[in-house]
Amino acid sequence: MPVKTLWLVRHGESVGNVAATRAEREGLERIPLDIRDSDVPLSPSGRDQAAALGEWLAEQRAGIGTYWVSPYLRARETLAIALGDDPAVVLVDERLRDRELGILDLLTTRGVARLHPEEAERRRHLGKFYHRPPGGESWADVALRLRSFLGDLFAGPGESALIVAHDAVVTLIASLLRSLQEQELLEFAAANPVLNASVTHLEFTGESWEMPAFSDVRHLREEGAAVTVHPGTPEVGDPQAADAEQDPAR
Repeated sequence: MPVKTLWLVRHGESVGNVAATRAEREGLERIPLDIRDSDVPLSPSGRDQAAALGEWLAEQRAGIGTYWVSPYLRARETLAIALGDDPAVVLVDERLRDRELGILDLLTTRGVARLHPEEAERRRHLGKFYHRPPGGESWADVALRLRSFLGDLFAGPGESALIVAHDAVVTLIASLLRSLQEQELLEFAAANPVLNASVTHLEFTGESWEMPAFSDVRHLREEGAAVTVHPGTPEVGDPQAADAEQDPAR
């Protein structure tokens, strides 16, 4: 049977999240992070969040058929901590990686405006969904690779799956399954941030995909883990940063 129940999890807070928020608050142009994006680890709070996720996962494991994860370290650490000693088979898929930002990587809102004003203007003209920074990806590009991934996911065995990835991936998978158009997607993303270690639940009813929960963090509160919100970044719904191209998922 094809997958009918899907759980989407964002990785726990990373050291990149912390560095990006600090850089925005201090008015810096660049995020001081000397780590390759794929190698950015969890912060101490992120590890606590992953452990809290594990408590939630312990109650769900019997109903999860397959586990998928982004190849990026912060996502793999989140799932590894949550699974603990569980010998579950985990499938790593590069199509679940975070969005690539090219020349705008590690720039703050201020940095983009000063160093690449032409890209800030191009983004305002094209819109967030279609703007592709040089060397990077647009949201539409990410959606294309996720369509490919979903085709393989639904062709595989099992009726349920859990995916641990990044905020843009969670939002875009949810939007693809619910057939949201560009404006609907952008409005939904602006109003609904994907929080660290949050859980999104999607169910196929036979006719359409319903979403009983989006970015649910009740498990974090129940286990006493921090609920982290990183302002100043467009991916977490900050309207003042709507034209930024910084990626908060570092």
